[in-house]
Amino acid sequence: MQERQGTPLGTLQPQPRCLRCGDALEWSEEHSVLLGCSCCSTVDETLVNVARGLASRMKKDKSHWASGRVGDIDFVGSTKTRGKFVRVRSDTDPVLIYQMLTEEWGLAPPHLVVSLVGGDELTQMKPWLRDILRKGLVKAAQSTGAWILTNGLRFGITKHLGQAVRDHSLASTSSKVRVVAIGIAPWSMIHNREALTSNFPKADEPAEYEPQDLPHGSVYSLDSHHSHFVLVEEDPNRPGATSEMRVKLLKHISLQRTGYGGAGSFEIPVLCLLVHGEPRILKRMHKGIGNSTPWLILAGSGGVADMLVTLMNRGFWDVDSVHELLLDTFPNAHHGTDISNWVKLIQKILDHGHLLTVHDPEQESSELDTVILKALVKACKSQSQEAQDFLDELKLAVAWNRVDIAKSDIFNGDVEWKACDLEEVMMDALINDKPDFVRLFVDNGVNLGEFLTYGRLQELYWSVSEKSLFHNLLLKKYEEKQLLLGAGRAPGPPGHHPPEQGDRKPRFTLYEVAKVLKDFLHDSCKGFYQKIPTEKPAKGRLFHTQKNLAESEERCEHPWRDLFLWAVLQNRQQMANYFWAMGPEAVAAALAGCKILKEMARLESEAESARSMKEAKYEQFALDVFGECYSNSEDRAYALLVRRTHCWSKSTVLNLATEADAKAFFAHDGVQALLTKIWWGAMTTDTAISKLVASFFCPPLIWTNLIKFSDEELDNRNSREQFVELDSLDTEKALLLTDDDDPLDSSPGGPAAQSCASVWWRFLLRRWRRFWSAAVTVFLGNVIMYFAFLFLFTYVLLLDFRPPPPLGPGPQEIMLYFWVFTLVLEEIRQSFFTDEEMSILKKFKLYVEDNWNKCDMVAISLFVVGVSCRMVKNTYEAGRTVLAIDFMVFTLRLIHIFAIHKQLGPKIIIVERMMKDVFFFLFFLSVWMIAYGVATQALLHPNDPRIDWVFRRALYRPYLHIFGQIPLEEIDAARMPEINCTDDSEEIIMGLRPPCPNIYANWLVILLLVIFLLVTNVLLLNLLIAMFSYTFQVVQGNTDIFWKFQRYNLIVEYHSRPALAPPFIIISHLSQLLLSLVKQPASKQEHLERELPAGLDQRLITWETVQKENYLAKLERQHWESSEERLKSTSSKVQSLLRIVGGFKDQEKRLVSMEAQVRYCGEVLSWMAECFAQSTLKCGKEAPRAPLGLSSTKDAPQSQPEREVKQEEDEARPGHSGYGANKKFPYIDE
Repeated sequence: MQERQGTPLGTLQPQPRCLRCGDALEWSEEHSVLLGCSCCSTVDETLVNVARGLASRMKKDKSHWASGRVGDIDFVGSTKTRGKFVRVRSDTDPVLIYQMLTEEWGLAPPHLVVSLVGGDELTQMKPWLRDILRKGLVKAAQSTGAWILTNGLRFGITKHLGQAVRDHSLASTSSKVRVVAIGIAPWSMIHNREALTSNFPKADEPAEYEPQDLPHGSVYSLDSHHSHFVLVEEDPNRPGATSEMRVKLLKHISLQRTGYGGAGSFEIPVLCLLVHGEPRILKRMHKGIGNSTPWLILAGSGGVADMLVTLMNRGFWDVDSVHELLLDTFPNAHHGTDISNWVKLIQKILDHGHLLTVHDPEQESSELDTVILKALVKACKSQSQEAQDFLDELKLAVAWNRVDIAKSDIFNGDVEWKACDLEEVMMDALINDKPDFVRLFVDNGVNLGEFLTYGRLQELYWSVSEKSLFHNLLLKKYEEKQLLLGAGRAPGPPGHHPPEQGDRKPRFTLYEVAKVLKDFLHDSCKGFYQKIPTEKPAKGRLFHTQKNLAESEERCEHPWRDLFLWAVLQNRQQMANYFWAMGPEAVAAALAGCKILKEMARLESEAESARSMKEAKYEQFALDVFGECYSNSEDRAYALLVRRTHCWSKSTVLNLATEADAKAFFAHDGVQALLTKIWWGAMTTDTAISKLVASFFCPPLIWTNLIKFSDEELDNRNSREQFVELDSLDTEKALLLTDDDDPLDSSPGGPAAQSCASVWWRFLLRRWRRFWSAAVTVFLGNVIMYFAFLFLFTYVLLLDFRPPPPLGPGPQEIMLYFWVFTLVLEEIRQSFFTDEEMSILKKFKLYVEDNWNKCDMVAISLFVVGVSCRMVKNTYEAGRTVLAIDFMVFTLRLIHIFAIHKQLGPKIIIVERMMKDVFFFLFFLSVWMIAYGVATQALLHPNDPRIDWVFRRALYRPYLHIFGQIPLEEIDAARMPEINCTDDSEEIIMGLRPPCPNIYANWLVILLLVIFLLVTNVLLLNLLIAMFSYTFQVVQGNTDIFWKFQRYNLIVEYHSRPALAPPFIIISHLSQLLLSLVKQPASKQEHLERELPAGLDQRLITWETVQKENYLAKLERQHWESSEERLKSTSSKVQSLLRIVGGFKDQEKRLVSMEAQVRYCGEVLSWMAECFAQSTLKCGKEAPRAPLGLSSTKDAPQSQPEREVKQEEDEARPGHSGYGANKKFPYIDE
């Protein structure tokens, strides 16, 4: 057993065999996998089977590994950390090692593997190289979820990398974000390796290991800042087996696939980072390149790295030049065979330049993760130009959220992308909230109309975070549906339904989404996702038919709207802003988003999320876009407000603004101008009130020129064909101001067929109808008749309130009853007989939500109670009392009528807000008043048993003290008169004699009175005044906005009312009843909701889109002209200048080199001239020697600062590129 414990892991594994056929499998150097299976057709299938077999064997032998060959290491000393290790042989299958890392040790599959090569000789690190490790490599590993592979030993660059990992772990605040550093070290190079193989009393006890800083030699300690170690026992006859194993492991990892939070997956990218390096690195580098592994060479680090950079900059690597540079770089290399082998390896390596990328930190300012991604893209680009071959790199860019690299290196025009190639990464970008990539993909061929199907939309809703509010809302609707399905599927108690198998995450359907939207938008989302297949109960089970599965691939009718709603419901504001900017009907969409976020902010329990929802600017977007439309064309803006939208269930912009409670939107001048037009109807808006009143009381004035009608100035050709074009101003005005269904505006014949009499009668009837159907006339009639109603009510209460039947009621009172009956009919019409298609219960709920409707219900209820009591002799006086109170309620109803007034309307809002302050004041006042009243009652009248007098003295009398009514003869003992009083409770109750006041401690009563008056009249009353002043200052700025919103509600109410006022309104009710029986719709509502012809509606949508583009262009222009952007631009230009100035040093070096070469050439020519001038060929003077710096200067790399500056200026150049997917909209997101 002891011998077995000392055996490495690789020797314990028998030859791998297939799980299906049992054939032996051999290692393939070409594919770095096990091959030889006869039942598997592909390499991947063979790999899967081998992995399953190895996993089962690993689990079977787990008890053996725990005995010392696989276990934990506790690093003791100054840094107390714990790591994991496994001891393997050099020929161990890399599949087994990878599964040990991921399955046994629980490491998540990496999204990048960086193998650190070289740097073993670097005992002293340069500051910039240390920053590359700390801020570059470790930061890149953290942000990308990468593994870092090193030799795991505490010397050279690996030691400094471990220190960088330690600094990161100390600075990191999240336990989930950590850097995985894996050491693959030869077993023979480990110092004190006996500590890992010693026997332990327990199998699971970790080994204790003390790391030490040892001098450069043959053994080194393990680095305590690495988390996992693979210790390789090399065959003495095969030196360098550890490097070969690392190459095979990298090849195997590169064939695995991983995902990054989305639906897609990509092959794990592998990259080798070369730092310095000795010539023995060349063999390992050549094998890695043979496996198509890209290499990132760190320029300036010395050794092989600088030598390769120099040769790459030269552009040629013949044998002589490579040999010369090799000797210059490594002067101690004298063995000819090794040098010739190294030269061949260098030439072979440089022949694969597409796999080599140079990073010079002193010349480049790019982050290391950017450089790594560019190196991977470069390696892929050199192998193929097909779009499919770039998908893994594109997925990696999406995973790292590096849209800049995707633009510059992937979508640079070299690869022709098809829409089908980008569908998977598009889903990843949507699910992982990458709005920049969504813009990029749409700009490069993704057509959302073809991409977004109902099936994909449902997948997007499946990806909703479980911690979000929207997920909770969907889950609630899902449970409600399951209850309904369970009730119809199986008998049992209410609410019982079988749970889902395995408690899996519920798969939400668009049915639940529609229900959630219904709660937010009400009728504005009617019909959303109604045709989409959902689970249906049938014969006690749930099923999906083939037809339903096919329908899930049906394309969405409004893709931009659907994605906008999906983003808004998850509070992804940048994504939602982009979809809003790209979608149609911008004003309506912004108001819908405003409504949804307001409702979600009210439900959100997390303060930060609720704050971000409240700060969303969709109401401002709607206001600004409509302002742009209104400034371009007033009449088209009016049509935009009243047209029935296609994307929002035929709702108008005004309806959506009402749902969203967008008071600022209603305060816009364009909306108010439209309301004014609707208020005055066919009359001109500048009609004087005096003329209106005169025409109201003297109807013949209607047919004079006293009142002008705006529609008579237009061409009255009101047929539908005139709306085909929207270019005519008259047509646009007629669009809003004429009634298409008015029979008085059309005639069966032309003008020649009409007689003078018929024209005259049509003129009289048209004016009569348009005057009395205007909202302002209806309002005036209702106000006058309401005053008449109150006058009649007053007359009945004060002068003609007769006794109960049979003596009463009188004719005037009966008329009052009929009047109230017509008011009841009107309230019933307003509540139940509306155009909206909804249940009666919901109609009643919407009716009750209005405060003035509640007031009407209270007034009518009191009137019914009062009349009922008034008819009975015993309750006659109670009926009079109730009717008197009811009169007060009817009178207070006048406040609503005055809300239309420009001066009185805002004041009513201020009074309403101050009423809330009064309630808070009454709370403080009542507390102090009760305290004072009870105390004085106990001191003055302790023996009074009369309850009514107790309340009178404890509550009523202190209240009168506030207003100065202080009966001192009842409080002050010195002023109390002498009366015949008693302390007998029976006499007091019978009222024979009053109770005697208690004069003991009367001074305390006087003191309490003084304090009470001081607090109430000075402190509390001034507090109330201060509260009123604060409320007035706060509300005064927004009073106009609130009043304009109330004005809209009042105009809509009177616009929809019949022309006749109560009690004559019953005639209108009967006429509407008859019209409903013959199914003739009223045309009055057309002023607020218009169904435009298809051509005209499309032109209006296009016009709105153009105005939205103008608005976005204006925002972009303001963004680039802001001080912050100007500072950024200036800083970028300064950096470019500094880079150019830095390039001057290279130019200076070149000039010095050229001067030396010219001087050398001149001396050589002079020497040759002297030689030829003499008679003999031998010159007595030696040939001049070349300058020492000449050989080094010709190897100087050529810099290209001007080209880099030009590229940066091209990338950073601002400007509006037009409306489209390539727009970034930073001005919206900020």
